[in-house]
Amino acid sequence: MGTQIRPRPHLVAELTRGVTLPIKQLKDEHIEVLSEGLRCAFAKVSKSSPDSVALDTESELTALLQARLNSMINEDALWAQLVLSVGRGSEIPSFDGSHLEKRPDLSITLTNKDARFPLVVEAKILDRSSSKTISLYCRKGIRRFVDGEYAWGSCEAFMIGYVRDGSTIDATLRAFLSRPSAKQRYLVEVLPVAAGRGITDFAYTRHGRNFAYVNQPPPNTPGPISIWHLWLG
Repeated sequence: MGTQIRPRPHLVAELTRGVTLPIKQLKDEHIEVLSEGLRCAFAKVSKSSPDSVALDTESELTALLQARLNSMINEDALWAQLVLSVGRGSEIPSFDGSHLEKRPDLSITLTNKDARFPLVVEAKILDRSSSKTISLYCRKGIRRFVDGEYAWGSCEAFMIGYVRDGSTIDATLRAFLSRPSAKQRYLVEVLPVAAGRGITDFAYTRHGRNFAYVNQPPPNTPGPISIWHLWLG
């Protein structure tokens, strides 16, 4: 018999004890360090394991990236100042405890952020020749943040696109999220805004969230979430 789907306010109360949600937003300079670290890690695994980057499944590629990101803690002083560890598939509950075993692809525990609320990174392959479309990227990625499955205690999250079909954020993600149906479904408040130094395809979008915190005094709404999209290929 599977785990019953029901709210568990007592679990959320224990998890958020002593915390006012959402927790403080990360500084821009920390976002820049994180994006550059992810980009560098991907570049390194692309060089050392080109066949894996080109052909492996999403899970295999993310496991490879996780290993490199953890290695960087001992190799890169700036990365180590911000990152304690990088987990893969670490279980977290949804915002009200209805689901106990949500597993974002990567969970980055930061030195300046409560360890109970790691930075969530969701990764998706983008390849129009298979079923890995922009629709899947949004449906199985962005939607999880909007609905409070992932990063519900935070103001930001990352999504990585493993690009195998030449897609770009401006031409592909912007076009998709500009559709009236997508704007409504994904509560789009801000379409992709380019960020970083232009070295990689990096931008953020902002989305409303349609849930309320349990066990929090009013106002108990999370406010919007900024999703930082880093597309690599």
